[in-house]
Amino acid sequence: MKKLLLGLLTSILLVTGCTSVTKTGALGIDRQQLMLVSYEKMDKISAEAYVKALKEARDKGKLNIDPILTKRVRDIASKLIAQTGTFRDDALKWKWQVNVVDEDIVNAWCMPGGRIVVYSGIVNKLNLTDAQLAAVMGHEIAHALREHGREQASTNQLVGVGILAIATAAGLGSVGITALGIATQFSIQMPFSRSHETEADRIGTELMARAGYDPKEAVEVWVKMNNTNVGKIPEILSTHPSNESRIKDLREIALKLEPIYLESKNNTLVNYSHLKR
Repeated sequence: MKKLLLGLLTSILLVTGCTSVTKTGALGIDRQQLMLVSYEKMDKISAEAYVKALKEARDKGKLNIDPILTKRVRDIASKLIAQTGTFRDDALKWKWQVNVVDEDIVNAWCMPGGRIVVYSGIVNKLNLTDAQLAAVMGHEIAHALREHGREQASTNQLVGVGILAIATAAGLGSVGITALGIATQFSIQMPFSRSHETEADRIGTELMARAGYDPKEAVEVWVKMNNTNVGKIPEILSTHPSNESRIKDLREIALKLEPIYLESKNNTLVNYSHLKR
């Protein structure tokens, strides 16, 4: 039975194929990704969803109502976006959009194709500095650069088709399908999501370092998150890494990225000095 299941899964993967959508950057992040859903389809869906989200915020009088915060977010985003070519050549040509929604939500996101929303709640509740805000946005931009949404949609599609095929071939019936579904949730889907978060942390931190923001501030974001008294879910049952393991990993990454940050900071100072003359 075990050999049959593994054989069927292997066959599905061989037929669908894998790809990698980003360059590795300084940290050498390189992983083959399963992409069953087309880039064009994800981009179309994301564009429609983004328009809908902005309309809902506008209808509620919540879209970009704080001009100072909106400019601050867009200025930081511009510096990060300028560094995205490090990870994929086409990113600089995306039609980037950056908006702020005045909601008491500790969140931000970046849809495929560079469609960003930052909620005022994450800035205000965590009292984020510019560098910490860069860490948050860098993380979200990294999800889009790496096309984690497309990959997850592809994984879900494979899970749906694969479970049915395996259960039918193995003669497991509906009970078997349910059991395999539960097993898949905890052995395939959740590790994918955790790996996405870790990749986004690492790529996002490199983005901020290249943009002239101290990568150690990415650690401070999660220290603050860890102190918000929000209910915690054990890491083994969570789709995100625990705050503790995230902080540990980011501290190590910040040290590796220190030379890039210092070089970027020096270059920025030189450029600004030239502009003031």
